[in-house]
Order: sequence, then structure tokens, then C-alpha cells
Amino acid sequence: MISRIDLRGSTEDPRGLLPRAELDVEAALAKVRPICEDVHHRGVEALIEITERFDGVRLTDIRVPKAAITAALETLDPAVRAALEESIRRARLVHREQRRTDHTTQVVPGGSVTERWVPVERVGLYVPGGLAVYPSSVVMNVVPAQEAGVPSLAVTSPPQKEFGGLPHPTILAACALLGVDEVYAVGGAQAIAMFAYGAGECRPVNLVTGPGNIWVAAAKRLLKGRIGIDAEAGPTEIMVLADATADARHVAADLISQAEHDPMAASILVTDSVQLAEAVERELPGQVEATKHSERIATALGGPQSGIVLVRDLEQGLEVVNAYGAEHLEIQTADAEAVAARVVNAGAVFVGPYAPVSLGDYAAGSNHVLPTGGCACHSSGLSVQSFLRGIHVVSYDRDALAEVAGHVVTLANAEDLPGHGDAIRARFDWTVPNQ
Repeated sequence: MISRIDLRGSTEDPRGLLPRAELDVEAALAKVRPICEDVHHRGVEALIEITERFDGVRLTDIRVPKAAITAALETLDPAVRAALEESIRRARLVHREQRRTDHTTQVVPGGSVTERWVPVERVGLYVPGGLAVYPSSVVMNVVPAQEAGVPSLAVTSPPQKEFGGLPHPTILAACALLGVDEVYAVGGAQAIAMFAYGAGECRPVNLVTGPGNIWVAAAKRLLKGRIGIDAEAGPTEIMVLADATADARHVAADLISQAEHDPMAASILVTDSVQLAEAVERELPGQVEATKHSERIATALGGPQSGIVLVRDLEQGLEVVNAYGAEHLEIQTADAEAVAARVVNAGAVFVGPYAPVSLGDYAAGSNHVLPTGGCACHSSGLSVQSFLRGIHVVSYDRDALAEVAGHVVTLANAEDLPGHGDAIRARFDWTVPNQ
């Protein structure tokens, strides 16, 4: 069901040896380009036609009526409502602490630089609606944007034929709980184009966040620059670093939990224990057979992107996990806190046997919109900072400028930009020497 990769005798860079899901975004660009252009030029008319073609739903309006959002909350299962409310509460606790404050540095008397943190003016938040329903993605996108102070938020999610062409009611209910009433029933690349160019009631946005399929990722790449994006999300990943102290049932269940998302999902165990590897291999078939989406999970676990990686020891194990840069990394070892402290590349790290990725997906308070495809080696997950821009405000009086004017002119001349120096001299009746 799941393959093994033995790195115990290897001295090669593990990046070339580890399994990774392939996501050819470049190839998808050719298909999404005409879709995005159509939305650009024809707006709502194009969105309605494209939605009927791809989703099998004929919309009369792309915007979800406020009454439908309210009704979704009123009919929501009370247990689901309570769980969403707790998820929101915990996410707010964590994300509120991330908000940076403005800071002024007095460089010299009369000269200061202030860094102001200003929220993005308008944000489009994408919530997937393919193989599963993701009200948790509403929470993970909306909460940090709200805590950042973004004044204008719009959510979009694919229309569902079984719900009359509206997004799934649980997604609408999550929007209602968060006070978001600008919601659109548009999915795929066309949704990203709608946010980029505007269509009907949807004004263009400055930034688009939220995970999606390859078509969404390709549209983000195509339109990046016109809009800001969080990332080009690829298939989800879990990597578990475990030793002989780990419970094979826990490890198997956690590998399955991410494989449940997508046949392309990556589930990888890195261990120095052959006994644990064998125990996990024995556990997987029974657990897979017993779960709802067994076919999808078996495909993901049996794919080239998943596997059990054998390492000499935890030192090599840390080299492997840091080289891979997993979206989700679990540490199930002795002294897991100390091992986790040595991880430098991961979207999120889950420490010990009672911090599974599922907790982070819903109710840890952390964000589950995380970098995939090795991007954790240089990028962060979604946070309040994703929705803020740092603006430097420079304030110098005459004396403060005079003190440094000679250095500015010297550097301007060194770069062969004499006009820069002239802009300084003009303020001092040309008394600053041409150094």
C-alpha cells in the first residue's frame, strides 16, 4: 500500500530522493488564460456561462443573497455551530497576538523613521468546494484578515448543484458567524479572475488568499501582480518524524487523515525504527478499509508522493524533514519538544502524541492555510501579517538633513545619479559641496 525509501546508507542531498507530489501549474496556465480573459472582458455574463460549463449550475446571480446566508446559520446543526464558534474563538486568541504595532525610531535629533502597519484595503478569500466541505477554511482566512483590520472582505466558494447553485450551507453559515455577508457562488480560475478584474457587484480586490485546486493555483500565478496572492497551494502534505516510542496506530491514523483530502495528498513517515515502520505498514490496511473515503486514501498512500523513509537516526531524520519543508510536520519522538525546536523548515509543527494535524485543521488556534511543495523553506503560512503592509514614514527637519547631506551627495555621485545629489543641494542654496 505504501512504499519504503531506505536512506540509512545515503550521503546524498535528501531533496532529490524524497517523494513529492507533482503539480504542473505551468501546463495549466494555457487552459486558465482564456477563462480569465473572458471574465475580464465579459464579467458576470462570462462567469454564468463558465459556471454552467464546469459546475453544471445555471446561476441567475453570482452573489449569494443575504437571506440565504442567514438561513444557513439558522438551520445549522447546533453541534456544528458550537464547534465553529469554538474554532473562531481560539483562532482569534492566537491571531490577535500577531498584530504588529507602529514603531518610531529616532535616528538623529530631528530625524525619525516610523514603520506603520496598514491593512490591505480589500481582500478576496477563496474557499474550496470540491471533494470536501471546508467551513474551517472560512475561519482560517477571515479571522486573520479581520484581526488585521481589513475593511472590505469578500468570500467566494463553488456553487453546489444539490443546494440550488449556492455554496455549501455550512460554508455560508460560517460566513454568517463571522459577520461576512459579501459572498459569491463562483469557483475555480474564474473566481480568481472575478476578484482580479471585478464583475457585477464584486469590486476588484488587492489580495486573494485561500487554497484551491491546480486551476486556482494557475490563475493566481497568471494574475499575480494585478493582485497579491498568498501562495500557489499544491496538494496537502503530512510528514511524521517518529522513533520507536511512537504509537503505530496514531501514526497510521495521522497519515490517513491527510490522505483523505486528495488522491494527490502526500503522507510520509520518517523513522529510524524498522519495527515502527513495519507496525505502521500492518496498521494501514485495516484503518483505510474502515474509513469512508478508502479509495481516495489508498490512492494517495500508494502514490509516488507518499512513503515510509528509513533513516539511520534522528539526526538524519531532522536533515530529511528540514530538506523536505513539509506543510504539516508531526514530531512523535522521545523528548519531542527538543526535537521540534531543531526544525527550521515546516509550515506548522505538531509536537507529541496529542497534537495531531487534525487539531490544527480545526481548533488549535493556529492557521491551517500553509505552504506546500517545499515552499515552507522560504514562506510562512497565512497570518495577520499576510494582510498588513509596512509603510516607512520618514520625517527629517533641516538640521537633521544637513548633518547627513554630504554623505547622500557622495553616494549619489558614486552611483552616477547626480540628480539625487542636486535634490539635496537645492534645499541648502547649493552650499553642500559636490563630494
